[in-house]
Amino acid sequence: MNWQLLVVLAMLIAAIAMFAINRPRMDVVAVILLVALPLTGVLTVPETLSGFADPNVVLIAALFVIGEGLSRTGLTYRLGDWLSATAGTSSTRLIVLLMLSVALLGAFMSSTGVVAIFIPVVLSIAARLGVSPRQLMMPLSFAALISGMLTLIATAPNLVIDAELRRAGADGFGFFSVTPFGLVILALGIGYLLVARRFLGSDPADESSRRARTYDQLIGDYRLADRERRVRVDRGSPLIGRELGELGLRAHGMHVIGVERRRWLRRTLEVTASAPATRIARGDVLLVDLFERRDDLVPTLQRLRLRPLRTAPGFLTERSREVGLGEMILPPNSAALGRTVGELRTRDTYRVDVIGLRRGTEAIPGALNAERLQLGDTLLVVGAWEDVQRLTSRSADFLSLALPAEVREQSPAANRAPFALLSVVVMVVLMVTGIVPNVIAALIACLLMGLFGCIDMPSAYRSIHWPTLLLIVGMLPFALALERTGGIDIAVTALTSTLGQGSPTLLLAGLFITTAVIGLFVSNTATAVLMGPVAIATADHLGASPYPFAMVVVLAASAAFMTPVSSPVNTLVLGPGRYRFADFLKIGAPFTVVVLIVAITMVPWLLPLYP
Repeated sequence: MNWQLLVVLAMLIAAIAMFAINRPRMDVVAVILLVALPLTGVLTVPETLSGFADPNVVLIAALFVIGEGLSRTGLTYRLGDWLSATAGTSSTRLIVLLMLSVALLGAFMSSTGVVAIFIPVVLSIAARLGVSPRQLMMPLSFAALISGMLTLIATAPNLVIDAELRRAGADGFGFFSVTPFGLVILALGIGYLLVARRFLGSDPADESSRRARTYDQLIGDYRLADRERRVRVDRGSPLIGRELGELGLRAHGMHVIGVERRRWLRRTLEVTASAPATRIARGDVLLVDLFERRDDLVPTLQRLRLRPLRTAPGFLTERSREVGLGEMILPPNSAALGRTVGELRTRDTYRVDVIGLRRGTEAIPGALNAERLQLGDTLLVVGAWEDVQRLTSRSADFLSLALPAEVREQSPAANRAPFALLSVVVMVVLMVTGIVPNVIAALIACLLMGLFGCIDMPSAYRSIHWPTLLLIVGMLPFALALERTGGIDIAVTALTSTLGQGSPTLLLAGLFITTAVIGLFVSNTATAVLMGPVAIATADHLGASPYPFAMVVVLAASAAFMTPVSSPVNTLVLGPGRYRFADFLKIGAPFTVVVLIVAITMVPWLLPLYP
């Protein structure tokens, strides 16, 4: 063992220790390693920074963008709606559907993003069914981890191992190479959690009491119920060709909140306050707030050729992912005090409309334009979500109260959902057929989502989880450093001498256990970076195929069930589920053994050890 290897091992042990205590942050540790490695003389600066040019780093970044596109178009939330409606009042059915949905979605987008999306959905369903979040958050986390075993792009460790195979001269895995193993593990995981969740106990704390108010509650507080209507613009209407902001319907006791249109495969919604210049066309559906009861409403609608639609009221709640509501209070120094609502000109200045006013505990009914504002008044404003959220940052005259719970499910590009789905299908087809490299397929999907308006550049940049990318880039050079200093050969020799050169199945088990143990303290991505070269070198030492050894590491890296720090998805559910470290160990350890048995049984069967 030479001194350079000792230095590299010391750095590796120090990195693992810092990862375990999370001091400093993992991405900061990665940057420290990038700075320190060239100073050892083992690697040059270009070799140390080569991870920034690695195609899989770009691929992972592109997958974050694609996941954001699916969220912005509301596809993920529609899946949550279906889940809630289908599960009904059965907690067993809910867990089965939840795990299937999360695993399916996580197979094509970031599992961390999927969990972040589903946490409020699960909390809402738990409150409605009277089920403790402790019973549901662990299945959510397990399903997200298992989703990494369903497709090649499902999680970063898969791509890291695939890249290591290609670096060793092999062909790499196919898009669905891991899927047979993942499907079996998913089925076993669902059955296991239906039993094991009983050992999590329940928390009597009322989660619903801490949740933000909903649209339905705000509508009730401001007495807006039964005021929402949809009317269709018929042939010959004098409104055709006029701009949304100039319809002049307030004189008839109506306020137009937005207009719905159907165009080819998509349904669009233009919010009046955000797009006042939109021109009305025949067939448009106006979303109308009837703030005054008038006897001449029916004749007025007939004169304007507006046909009421026989649909249930409540479009604000129905379109809550596109139409934002915000509750604002006037501070003592607000310039709005003493002015009328009409004088505020909120549509021109802030791109929002005031549709509700409360004074104390009482809602003020009727037209609000002439109502003078007093200290302590609260206003309910409507507009596009981005404008509602930006209101308080643009003016000191309003202070935002807690935004409604629906803010977490906003879908500013909901009308582009078919195109987002099309973009993902194109990516998957290109990856499966191998027409272009995986990274090019993902970038094509990103460009398609941008072209179709599913995502914009600011959202794309925000969606990328830069700490994850830095972690991968910082750990990738270690594989080369260990190989160059002889560390990989030592690890392989130790593994084969300990477990016996004549027992490949036992070696697979040892490789799995080693990977899982490292994963107790290090993220599954970093674990894959460290163990991938060891797996392939072990296969080479035995003269065996590298694929079964690499697949075992793939499965073990995703089997990060035992600690809350093994994967970001575990960390995300730690708080909402009110779990302790011991809960993950108690539930995760037995299932890790289940995955181990599946791995050492199925992998040699489907991926022969000796070609």
